[in-house]
This record gives sequence, C-alpha cells and structure tokens, in this order.
Amino acid sequence: MINQISGSDLAQQLAQNPSLQILDVREWWEVERAKLPNCLHLPLSEFAQWSVQVQELLDPNQPVVVVCHHGVRSAQVCAWLLEQGYAQVANLAGGLEAYALQVDPTLPRY
Repeated sequence: MINQISGSDLAQQLAQNPSLQILDVREWWEVERAKLPNCLHLPLSEFAQWSVQVQELLDPNQPVVVVCHHGVRSAQVCAWLLEQGYAQVANLAGGLEAYALQVDPTLPRY
C-alpha cells in the first residue's frame, strides 16, 4: 500500500525539513507552469532514461515524496520506488492541484 500525504502535511514537513526529497514526475511543460521549490524533476515519460540511475539521484535511506498533477502518475512511481527498496515513500494525495487548493493558492493551476 502506498502512503498518501496531504498538501498541508507536506507543507509542514517542508517547513521542518527544507531538504526533503521531492520527486516531480510531471512533464517539462507542466513544471514550467507550476512547481514546488527544490524538486527533482524526472518526467515519467522519460522513465527508461532515469530509472537506471535513480539510486544516484535519490537517497533510498531518506523519505521521498512523489508529486504529479493529480496523484496518479506519482502513485505509479511510488509503487516502483517501493519495489526498488525505498522504505519511506509517500504520494502527494491529489497532486499539485490539491496542494494549490489546500496550501498555496498562488501556485498556478492548469
């Protein structure tokens, strides 16, 4: 089962730990429209290119929050990360759309 994190819980975690690993799996054009600061951007459509080096990009011993627009693509990546041995993985419930509604109304919605 994939852990879900609400937008407000993510905001609290970021306030306590600004270096929290956040993986954004949206497309490039989506990130250009709206993004959270300090995210690692690895589009799901480019999975074949980055999946082989993911352990060099994300510390498997630290928590990882995966985000996308509505939470579907990120849930897929969460499941895959769990299979790769990442123990502390969470999906942003409702994606950046929900985060904008719950936490940051200045975040552009699309």
